[in-house]
Amino acid sequence: MSHTNLTVYGATWCSDCKRAKKFLGEQRVHYNWVDVEQDAEGLALVERANNGKRIIPTIVFDDGSMLIEPSNAELAAKLGLQTRAKMDYYDLICIGGGPTSLTAALYGARDGLDVLVIERSGLGEQAGVTERLDNFPGFPDGIGGAEFADRLTLQARRFGVELLQAQEVTSLRSEEESHYVTTADGNTYGARAVLIATGSTYKRLGVPGEDDLIGAGVHFCATCDGPFYKGKQVAVIGGGNSAGEESLFLTRFVDKVTILARGDRLTASKVVIDKIEETPKVEVRYNTEVTALHGESKLSGISIRNRATGESEDLEPAGVFVFIGLTPNSGWLPPAIERDQYGFIVTTPTLETSVPGIFAAGDVRQGSTKQAASAAGEGATAALMIREYLKNV
Repeated sequence: MSHTNLTVYGATWCSDCKRAKKFLGEQRVHYNWVDVEQDAEGLALVERANNGKRIIPTIVFDDGSMLIEPSNAELAAKLGLQTRAKMDYYDLICIGGGPTSLTAALYGARDGLDVLVIERSGLGEQAGVTERLDNFPGFPDGIGGAEFADRLTLQARRFGVELLQAQEVTSLRSEEESHYVTTADGNTYGARAVLIATGSTYKRLGVPGEDDLIGAGVHFCATCDGPFYKGKQVAVIGGGNSAGEESLFLTRFVDKVTILARGDRLTASKVVIDKIEETPKVEVRYNTEVTALHGESKLSGISIRNRATGESEDLEPAGVFVFIGLTPNSGWLPPAIERDQYGFIVTTPTLETSVPGIFAAGDVRQGSTKQAASAAGEGATAALMIREYLKNV
């Protein structure tokens, strides 16, 4: 990647600034954030760059070059990301860029297949923005999520896998023995087999104020946004492993983390719970649900309700991090691909979907365990099943 250290000049109310920051976070590109409403020098720089106009985001790269209100496509080009495939037709197209897809891709390419991976955000997906993987086999001291994703990406490239980044698949159709995917830029690519490994997305609270405050005090990635709350107090919503692990990570920066759990106990693993109990910076409030988020340009407070007593209360954390579960990224699929009531893809024991030649694995699949190790395992299994399928087409 050609640029890894840059500065984003913007404001908390700016939707384009939020989008640009989200894109950079997904690509694991380090950036410095300057709020021009709080920084006179930053505002002056923006005005100089735009002939006296206050146009944001203004992004300054490490070589001194700038982009003004760039689209994601322009950012991708500047960062040197490949967003257009070299061929029109492949043996296998893997949709998604997490451990499942990358493992399947490198297995397939190692067998001599032409393989294309298409990822809408950053390679590594959720594993790439996880602070640390402590339970992945082969790493006794754990491994950082970003390093893990980078290693897996390099390994896939070593075997000749073609990787598209910042490119979203919008449709999938089948014709005879071939399958075709169309991307958001209008390009269509065909393959003899397709693997759907699009993973899942963090669920939202669905309370008043949430949509307007995402990226302006409401977050879903502690690794991406935790450093912005150095020395402050934040709230984490959820009671499972993700909520617990991200809360512990946040203590590196913040003065206090308050976990708001709906149940009367945490559902995280014993190891995570033990660490929370040993950490003075973390407080847990049980039987607590968030009923509203407040603020116009940025988060100013939250309303909570005790589910046991019915009592309501307002809190004023500097930021809120939401970890309440996952929704499969399967809404874009055609009706021919069977899904369960929650949207997870139904597969056979060979990981084939209801459409022959289209396979599914990882977090998007019904019955998956939502763990990085099993995701990689399913990727390997899918590759072997696809190899057998391709022998007959």
